[in-house]
Amino acid sequence: MSEKLKTAVVGIGKITDMHTAALVNLKESQFTAVCSRNMQKAKEYALKYGVNAYTDVTEMVTKEKIDVVIILTPHPNHKEPTIAALKAGAHVLIEKPLASSLEDCDAMLEVSRNTGRQIGMIYQRRWFRPVMRVKEAIDAGKIGTPAFGTVNMLGWRNKEYYDSDPWRGTWADEGGGVLVNQAPHQIDLLQWYMGEIDELYGHWSNINHPYIEVDDTANAIIKFKNGGIGNIIVSNAQKPGIYGKVHVHGKSGASVGVQTDAGAMFVAGMSIILAPPVLDVWSVPGEEKMIENWNQEDSDFFNSLEKPLDYFHERNIEDFLLAILEGRKPLITGEEGRVTVEIFTAIYRSTRDNTPVKWPLKPEQGNDYDGRL
Repeated sequence: MSEKLKTAVVGIGKITDMHTAALVNLKESQFTAVCSRNMQKAKEYALKYGVNAYTDVTEMVTKEKIDVVIILTPHPNHKEPTIAALKAGAHVLIEKPLASSLEDCDAMLEVSRNTGRQIGMIYQRRWFRPVMRVKEAIDAGKIGTPAFGTVNMLGWRNKEYYDSDPWRGTWADEGGGVLVNQAPHQIDLLQWYMGEIDELYGHWSNINHPYIEVDDTANAIIKFKNGGIGNIIVSNAQKPGIYGKVHVHGKSGASVGVQTDAGAMFVAGMSIILAPPVLDVWSVPGEEKMIENWNQEDSDFFNSLEKPLDYFHERNIEDFLLAILEGRKPLITGEEGRVTVEIFTAIYRSTRDNTPVKWPLKPEQGNDYDGRL
């Protein structure tokens, strides 16, 4: 394989420019093509970058000899273009979540295994420096066995946000609400930090968004296989949005935690108030006083970036391209992306059945969308 990978995007929406910018900037990428179901839209977008436009993924990958495709379609529409790209010979990077159903996840992962082509995930918060500090401390045993992990993501989405795209706020086109669209970032970090899950009991609701079909709030209690427990609280109904946090408390008595988001939470394509991610809990023996220095260092770095969100997406994409070139797995595999889908699926099923859900989860044959309908 050549040093540069021929890359393409599928889906044109509010986040496409961020991904395209990375594919243009990265030395491992030769941005080559764009695909959309709307040819006029595809041509207009392709013209900006001097690349070719397509409406068919298989045709695009085959004709252009594409090595890597990034999937940027709405969540329930990830499966079809992913499978088409894999079967045509490309590796696939998917904007979170992997899919909106386990059935779709497993179909994509099966084709990935059969074709030998990789699936990777976009969860760019893993590249935040404070997030990495927490992971390194846990892996180094600085807090002992992770015993209690928490997610608190208290955000707000208004009617203008849901009106900004026709697919938002619908089961059919978004696949879910806060659990499927906003919370996966923090849920991904929780499972990354805490490890394999044994059981989950949860509940979702729509508190103050009568104009949408989907969940705006959810909570869950998790039992992990290492004996630890976890708690998830996520909401788009907290006005104003205040923060997203992931904390891990260890058996040694030490704790580490990160505030990944602060202030008014990011509203896709409409408003954005950037605040640097920071460590907000750090009681590792001998390191308690380091948190101030680390936060200053990490905040200075974040604030030095012209476009912080673009930067961390680019690092995520760069890792996937390098993984293909180096013949290794990316930091976030499709299999790991499935875990986040398992978690929100378990919350939907637990709400429906009013009972804990055991791991591993398998696709259901029913027609109620895991309790969402």
